[in-house]
Amino acid sequence: MTTYRTTSDDSTIIELNPRGNPMLLEENLARSRMHDAEVFAQQQRVAHRLVVARRWRRLAGWAERRARLKARAL
Repeated sequence: MTTYRTTSDDSTIIELNPRGNPMLLEENLARSRMHDAEVFAQQQRVAHRLVVARRWRRLAGWAERRARLKARAL
């Protein structure tokens, strides 16, 4: 039996038996790819949230500066 670690998560271990059912190998590989895709999607969601938060912070700063200028003009 051969043991492999996935590239994205060191705690995930896939054990392969070269004399076993080849379908199990395909299932393990598919599971590993699905796990990697889920991790990647989660990272993308976090990155998107950071970009959106930065955009809103920038817009709030612009609105605050504009409100101060209008308050001075009155």
